[in-house]
This record gives sequence, C-alpha cells and structure tokens, in this order.
Amino acid sequence: AKKNYQAKEDLTGRESFASFERSVMLYSLDSHWREHLAALDRLRQGIHLRGYAQKDPKQEYRREAFELYAELLDVIKNDVIKTVFTVQIKNATELDEATETITEDLGQVKDLQFKHQQIEVGQTIPVEQEEREITAAPLREGPKTGRNDPCHCGSGKKYKHCHGKIA
Repeated sequence: AKKNYQAKEDLTGRESFASFERSVMLYSLDSHWREHLAALDRLRQGIHLRGYAQKDPKQEYRREAFELYAELLDVIKNDVIKTVFTVQIKNATELDEATETITEDLGQVKDLQFKHQQIEVGQTIPVEQEEREITAAPLREGPKTGRNDPCHCGSGKKYKHCHGKIA
C-alpha cells in the first residue's frame, strides 16, 4: 500500500497530491457530516423512550452520540483511503487529449441556438380548448326536505329513516 501511495505521489508531485487528498477529505467530511447530523436528530426524537426502561435519557443520548461520532470518523477515514487508493492518475498527454475532446464538445454546444415565438406584453397565448357540453344543474321543485321532516312518500317515518337513507 505504501509503494502504491508513493508511486502516485511521485507521479503527480507531493504538493498537488496533498491538495487532492485535502479536497477528498473535505468532500467526504461534508457529505458524512450531514448524514451524522440527521442521525443525531433521529436519535434525539426517540431517546425519550429510554426513560420507560428506567435509564437516564441524557446519559443514553451522550453514549449513543459518542458511538455515532466514532463511527463517523471511521467512515470518513475509510472513504478517504478508498478514494485515494482507487484513483487512477493519468499522465500529461492523456490529460491533454481529454481536455481537447471536452473543449470540442463545448464548442459544439455553444453553437446551438434556440428560437422562441415573440409575444408582446399583454398578449395571450392561444390554447386549444375542447368543446364541452354545458349542462345545467337540476332544478328543485319546492323547498328542500329536512332530515327530521316526515317523508314525502306518506309512510309516517322521518325522512332520514326512510328515503333519506338512500341519499
């Protein structure tokens, strides 16, 4: 592992490789720190249940938060080591070729032009509307029957127990 690390450092130079390591470390720290804060929020929301188990919730929170922090440090360390050792360093000619292809692709993208329909202020865009049949609401004949009024069929029951059940 030391030989592999030393070979990468010799290929790029000590200062540039240290800069790369620093950027990988900061990126990993940033992403995992957000996850850590979310885990602490979840822990805080559920820690009150420990009181039912006759345990002090504050002590339990401290203990579990410390375990989460130790786990965070291990994950960051493993992530940085994995990234540094799996990175493939290209030599200068391959890098120049990749840069040229990227600039060519960007040149093609810059040549694209988009044209939009000119619309003046206050002008509306015509929208096709489907023809719909407009139906009028049914008109009621007479006053509305109350729930506790006698039913209109003549059964003698209240409307809510007779024809009101159907509606």
